[in-house]
Amino acid sequence: MTAPKAPIRPIVRTFHGREFTDNYEWLREKDNPEVIAHLEAENAYTQQMTAGLESLTDAIYGEIKLRIKETDMSVPQRQGAWWYYGRVEEGKSYGISCRVPVKDDPWTPPVISDEMPGEQVLLDANELAEGHDFFSIGASSVSTSGRLLAYSTDTEGDERFTLRIKDLESDSLFDDCLTDVFYGATWAGEDYLFYVRVDDAWRPYQVWRHKVGTAESEDVLVYQEDDEKFGVGVGADRAERYLYIVASSSLTSEYRVLPLTDPTAEFEVLWEREAGVEYHAEYAEVGGAEYWVVTHNTRGPNFAVSVAPVASDSAALPDLRDLNVVVPHSETMRVEGTDVYRDFIFLSYRREGISRLAVSDLTGGDFGAFNELEFDEELYTAGFVGHPEWDAPVVRISYTSFTQPAQVLDYTVATGKFTLLKEEEVQGGYDANDYEAFRLWATADDGAEVPISVVRKKGVEGPAPLLLYGYGSYESSNDPGFSVARLSVLDRGMVWVYAHVRGGGEMGRTWYDHGKMLHKKNTFTDFVACADKVVELGLTTHDRMVAEGGSAGGLLMGAVANLAPEKFAGIQAIVPFVDPLTSILKPELPLTVGEWEEWGDPYHDAEVYDYMASYAPYENIEAKQYPPILAITSLNDTRVLYVEPAKWIAKLREIATGGPFLLKTEMSAGHGGVSGRYAKWKETAFELAWILETAGATSEQESAVR
Repeated sequence: MTAPKAPIRPIVRTFHGREFTDNYEWLREKDNPEVIAHLEAENAYTQQMTAGLESLTDAIYGEIKLRIKETDMSVPQRQGAWWYYGRVEEGKSYGISCRVPVKDDPWTPPVISDEMPGEQVLLDANELAEGHDFFSIGASSVSTSGRLLAYSTDTEGDERFTLRIKDLESDSLFDDCLTDVFYGATWAGEDYLFYVRVDDAWRPYQVWRHKVGTAESEDVLVYQEDDEKFGVGVGADRAERYLYIVASSSLTSEYRVLPLTDPTAEFEVLWEREAGVEYHAEYAEVGGAEYWVVTHNTRGPNFAVSVAPVASDSAALPDLRDLNVVVPHSETMRVEGTDVYRDFIFLSYRREGISRLAVSDLTGGDFGAFNELEFDEELYTAGFVGHPEWDAPVVRISYTSFTQPAQVLDYTVATGKFTLLKEEEVQGGYDANDYEAFRLWATADDGAEVPISVVRKKGVEGPAPLLLYGYGSYESSNDPGFSVARLSVLDRGMVWVYAHVRGGGEMGRTWYDHGKMLHKKNTFTDFVACADKVVELGLTTHDRMVAEGGSAGGLLMGAVANLAPEKFAGIQAIVPFVDPLTSILKPELPLTVGEWEEWGDPYHDAEVYDYMASYAPYENIEAKQYPPILAITSLNDTRVLYVEPAKWIAKLREIATGGPFLLKTEMSAGHGGVSGRYAKWKETAFELAWILETAGATSEQESAVR
């Protein structure tokens, strides 16, 4: 079978006096039967070209299944008079949400068991998913009383949800049905529900109020955001004092608040938006007084935390710059947020590339110092799971590392004691001492020191097959975390490496700023520097190294394929953003206008246009040797449209040599790929099998799993 060849149908794009001839833009016509036929032909070709991976894929899938406890449940979390938790059952693809009543100690969760006395099933996603190729839940929100459940579902993968309301006392559905709803739903008592809708460009731009028991047509639009750079969200504080509407872009934010007891009143702005100023406000009570705890960047790019008394008239609030500072700005510490309870505040921040937590006691009548929580490992991730209850004396915390399976802990603030509630169970035998993780540093072209995280099985000596993973956008961080699927790669002698390139958030806000807009190429050159470093240190060779990235990390993959194809044995790009200039020149497309603050605005700015044109993967394919490339996408993806990798692969076949160049399209899925855990495991197994074979790992070598 020969590779599909998309017909060349040139169109000329003209901006700022620049012309670009695009031979494959016609593939954007999703409703065109010829496009669907082409994608199906690509799938058939990929299936044929990867047929030799079937036994390895099946083996890895079997290992994932063996290692994961298929019948399991989460640690119960108290909300009101109930403990809430989720179940998964062997053979079922989706989860089941449940609850049991609180009986004894209100802060110690009941012991996890197969039989939970008094259990009530709230939602069985397996039943809801029946008859659908794709299924996802976008909201599951219980009213404070515990009587009503609002939940939303998506059966297409386009992240537009339908919301229903369930009476948990009678186990019956209301007639209420809300369509084209975005993620989430927020209760105001039992009478009103607030939710968000998206526009045609998939931008969350409207907040609506629904009165329970009424028709969707009677819902009230309470806020609409007309600035296309901004999206909106709605929520409530833990103290149940205020409803919040947050309007935010990549660079600017604005809060509106409303007393929860008066949900039909008008929202009031806290601090008017100011270009480049970001803030996050939370409610606190200290010494009998009410305060806003505000995380903001008016003191510096790494943010500070300040406090302001709650005013009856928000116009009376001082300027953000004039607030009393409780956590000052630091050049070496990126403040990421706070989590406020009645008696204490938690602080999350990042230092030396690692996420950290600290707590401040509020019972002394004032805002006290923050004390950092200590953990034993050098490379770890600790984060808030939180607790719904305002007066909780304990806070739920998650902990993991590259070698430590995920743990759920309760932290008692008064004593500083951790209580282990659950550790991810790795079946079939797992010993963390068989693996190691450590950090290296690569020197970028401009002298910046780029962190590299290395995970491997002990005893593996270089040069070995190696996977180099990267992302580098939106200030998102690749933090240390455990992966069952990764064991199948490590146990076959492959090294797994994360390149923490600029554009990510690992090293603070400046690290992010130096990898975006007119500094975006730093992301790509940092990645190449990391590739060179692991070779220099003898961990691998260029002909045994595979690169992987997804979404914006897929842009990174496309860029390095053009920049340094000779340095990689293969490149795997998941839902890759490889045609960024075409997409960002189309304001009507999902997310485009909001993306101008991440990438720049090529629509109006010729300098930005030229800069993006100089690195856009699709536009810079050259007639030279490229390594094998596998692109994976989904037909209903609303974030990175399928057309981008489809065009990319078509042009690689037209111009480049080498390969093969493969495209795999999920025909009933969205940005996250297939739904259902078994289907996801199977897809993961295929991706890992391709990586192992492409890197020259010994696929015949038996896994350590027995």
